[in-house]
Amino acid sequence: MPRRRGDTQRRSQRLRASRCRGGPHNGNDPGPLAGVPFGVKDLEDCAGMPTSHGSLLYKGRPPVGADSVHVGRLRAAGAVPIGKTAAPEFGVTAFTHTKAWGTTRNPWDLTRTPGGSSGGSAAAVAAGVVPFCTASDGGGSTRIPAAFTGLVGLKPSYGRIPHERAAPSETSCYGALTTTVRDAARHLDVVAGPDDKDRASLPPPTVSYERATDELDVGGLRALWSPDMGYAVVVPEVEEMARQAAEALIDAAALRPVDRPFSPTSPIRTWLSSGAADMWLDLEEGMWPGCADDLTGLVRASLRRTAEWTLPRYARALRHRQRLEEEVADLFDDIDVLLTPTTAMTAYAAEGPLPMEIEGKDASRSGPVPFTMLANLCWNPAISVPAGVTHEGLPVGLQSMVSRHADEVALRLARILERTRPWPRLAAGPGQG
Repeated sequence: MPRRRGDTQRRSQRLRASRCRGGPHNGNDPGPLAGVPFGVKDLEDCAGMPTSHGSLLYKGRPPVGADSVHVGRLRAAGAVPIGKTAAPEFGVTAFTHTKAWGTTRNPWDLTRTPGGSSGGSAAAVAAGVVPFCTASDGGGSTRIPAAFTGLVGLKPSYGRIPHERAAPSETSCYGALTTTVRDAARHLDVVAGPDDKDRASLPPPTVSYERATDELDVGGLRALWSPDMGYAVVVPEVEEMARQAAEALIDAAALRPVDRPFSPTSPIRTWLSSGAADMWLDLEEGMWPGCADDLTGLVRASLRRTAEWTLPRYARALRHRQRLEEEVADLFDDIDVLLTPTTAMTAYAAEGPLPMEIEGKDASRSGPVPFTMLANLCWNPAISVPAGVTHEGLPVGLQSMVSRHADEVALRLARILERTRPWPRLAAGPGQG
């Protein structure tokens, strides 16, 4: 039978009295997330639990002694971490299948993936195991699982949530997967703000994100709908469902549609190249190449391919990224929100691989997840919310990408769509799709 997924606010009210009297906050306030259970993505540290990074190399290691800044702030707000959620090895792909932990499956259809790299978090929330889980997003790893499992996934502005692991690509952001926009906003209220461990962390927010979701007057903002960004191959039903959701949002929010060409160079190659060094940080000194047989084929191939890269090649990738940033900055001189499908298709096979043919067309240039990486490369906030369910019973997502640091705008737009077109709070039962 399907299981109901609760709203964090309601759960915290019920659990506050029964579980968290005298919680971590001083005085009589046990915290805004008092007693709310949550899962922690297995790329992030949680004191008392091991961190395997989805890899045999680290499976069986002892529990870590300290929380990430992100988890520590959630714990201080009264939330209760109850376990780790699966991620693909080192978080490098958009399906969650590892040698260490096997295959993570989508509660809407157990033959399909919940996406990645926050696939375990998405599966746990969509199945009703917990009301929210931590996530991270270096190229879509929060928004892709959100789209595949009918959840809300916000990638905040880079630096909004401190990240103690400063990767060379500077694309990855902590976040959460939730069932409602209000839960996403409350999570961000709890965890946003600077920390000395992250030199790129932003100053404290000037607004309450949860209160911002009650202030829904965004009329006059300029919106551009792009079904394919000029380079993606998209399943027609997915495109149409996202288009209908975008039109509903434009109407409900009184946005001003903008007719403007925007066909950036596909960001995928730039993203892969600029992020090549990140994976090497996941290996301890001296591990490679002796560890090769313990790695998944994708990670092993990526390390072999990038081991001989030169600094000039890396510099070329950074120049390509700079050009993309300039294109996006020019775009946001003319618009306030870019609306696209979150993904080019619905969830694919649970064990992978990533489909490179869509509707009989070659999609090797764009892949199944072509829309999410741009926000990571350019540091813009972007949110995926449910846009509907296909004839096969699989969720589709709509992505809203907004100006840098305008996280509250992304949340307001998402909340308007949530009120206009409420999405299901039930995942399909096993195998039913």
